Amino acid sequence: MRILRHPAVLEPADRGSVVAIGNFDGVHLGHQIVIGRSSEIARGLGARLAVLTFEPHPFQVFHPEVPPFRLTPFRAKARHIEALGVDLLFVLPFDLEFSKVAADDFVRKLIVESLAARHAVVGYDFHFGHKRGGTPEVLRQLGERWGFGVSVVAPLGAPGGTVYSSTRIRQHLAEGRTRQAAQLLGRSFEIEGRVEMGDRRGRTIDFPTANLRLGDYLRPAGGVYAVRVEIEEDSPPRWRDGVANLGTRPTVGGTDLRLEAHLFDFAGDLYGKHLRVALIEHLRPERKFAGLAELKAQIAADAAQARAILAAEERDAVG
Repeated sequence: MRILRHPAVLEPADRGSVVAIGNFDGVHLGHQIVIGRSSEIARGLGARLAVLTFEPHPFQVFHPEVPPFRLTPFRAKARHIEALGVDLLFVLPFDLEFSKVAADDFVRKLIVESLAARHAVVGYDFHFGHKRGGTPEVLRQLGERWGFGVSVVAPLGAPGGTVYSSTRIRQHLAEGRTRQAAQLLGRSFEIEGRVEMGDRRGRTIDFPTANLRLGDYLRPAGGVYAVRVEIEEDSPPRWRDGVANLGTRPTVGGTDLRLEAHLFDFAGDLYGKHLRVALIEHLRPERKFAGLAELKAQIAADAAQARAILAAEERDAVG
């Protein structure tokens, strides 16, 4: 997949695609349906499959004061989009000036003149242009005017009737419901980043950890999780079982928020390496212990619980 960050001027080979348009934060199952519909149309037309997205997320631009909320910062979003077989990822820089562009100008300048898109696919709740004046119906009308097709994907839900929604996924994660979030994402929620040097205290109690900052990621419920961890440099890639704490480490007087992951049966050096940490199940909230001995005993109990949960999940997957 090629990533084109400024799609205003494109080479001829990159024009004429079928393009799915949206923020696609989380690349959840609803988003995958939109991109999947685009893929079907692209195959039928013999066109390339493209996704047009916006960075930073428009909500961040309009509300810079809000806490981090992203399910997939750009690197993670791009990887999940690429896994869907997308040929081109157009990344449109979003700022307050761009937000003033009227809906019809957005379509004329970008979809028609820059991308020369043959077909556009959006979700039922997609809005675009100044003050969100562009709706799926407006896009249909503009498509008729400018000669490109438009498909609008209706709301679809998970088993039980829940509509696929980034907002609903954030709610689940904020309350520690990782399984429910995974049902809407189509995979476990992940936090990824480069391992930073910590205080190395975990080594002194026989539970060394890899420390990650959360950056732009949503803050899930704090506490201890059963996790699976992928080390980017592993070849071939593999998921390793582990246990992680998401919090401020009150037992040792910590104040900054970190994700600290302990990988089972692993003795390598992870400093500076890029990890993906999948939150499988929330085990308990973070709490303050009387000292390191009590903390070590609780981590051992958490690790045993995490091992049992992950082993049972693996057996179920095989069975």
